[in-house]
Amino acid sequence: MSAHRLAIVGTGLVSAVGWTSAACACAFRAKLSNPTETKFIDAHGAWIMAHQVELEPPSKGMDQLAKMAVLAIEEALHELDKTRWHQLPMLLCVAEAERPGREPGLDDALMTQIQRELGVSFSPASALVPHGRVAVAVALAKARALLEAPSVPGVLIVAVDSLLSKPTLSHYERHDRLLTEANADGFMPGEGAGALWVARDEGRARQLLCSGLGFGMETAHLDSGEPLRADGLTQAIRTSLDEAGLQLHDMDFRITDNSGEHYYFKEAALALTRLMRQGKDAFDIWHPAEFTGEVGAMSGAAVIVAAREACLKGYAPGPRILSHWANDAGQRAALALEFRGES
Repeated sequence: MSAHRLAIVGTGLVSAVGWTSAACACAFRAKLSNPTETKFIDAHGAWIMAHQVELEPPSKGMDQLAKMAVLAIEEALHELDKTRWHQLPMLLCVAEAERPGREPGLDDALMTQIQRELGVSFSPASALVPHGRVAVAVALAKARALLEAPSVPGVLIVAVDSLLSKPTLSHYERHDRLLTEANADGFMPGEGAGALWVARDEGRARQLLCSGLGFGMETAHLDSGEPLRADGLTQAIRTSLDEAGLQLHDMDFRITDNSGEHYYFKEAALALTRLMRQGKDAFDIWHPAEFTGEVGAMSGAAVIVAAREACLKGYAPGPRILSHWANDAGQRAALALEFRGES
């Protein structure tokens, strides 16, 4: 089946290194990060470091998630008259239901609170997408289906998450997954929000396009104990490239959600060896989580914003980007992104 191209019309991003897409991408390019001490300590008595978004006035829990999401939405939709926002379905990407420490009442309350703070009610076709790191890819597939209806002018994808709660941090520390003085094979937690305004591709110049989507399931996921062959990620990447009519060697570079754990870097390398049929002199891999921390569902937005800003500003290695994500439950997703320059 041929892919229906999606245009990324507008973006917003809020992270520990910036409150706009441009600011975050500038920090990514300059390799700047901003980890700070949390109020939590690890089992060895050291303060847990994290990439925290420090809003004024300070907030936490559901309020923090909603306020970060509002900032990202306002940036993403700033070129669309606010009287038209209600026409857009909002697909709200959040942590998986089984994620330890997930904010209570998230499914019922967050979308309502975001709309209340914005003073807008989005389309009745709005929906929650609780798939963690692969949620934005799932939302793009849903957006593509929604845009088949001529009455839908566009779709707003919002991704917001935070790993900065005691239950979440305690769980990951007990399983040796946090980056601490005692554990080098781990991630630094973070929080943030991103928003993507997507629409049908109408052939406009200087737009980032999603030309292929793919999904897979990895049975040898992180805690399975099975030997890793990267079957799920390989399937996701192959499908995304097939939809785009491309092969892996056609892509210019990669941007992924890898946040520091050896398992996921190994998986990406295995998938590469299984799919690359023609040699390349260079095939860079970027990972924004190096600067945002592990941000769960928000990682999809961070990856796409990094790709779009690099293309718009002219420092991308090329116009074709492979992006992929993996969550702990074994779900895998990949996108083929292409930037259309001046017409």
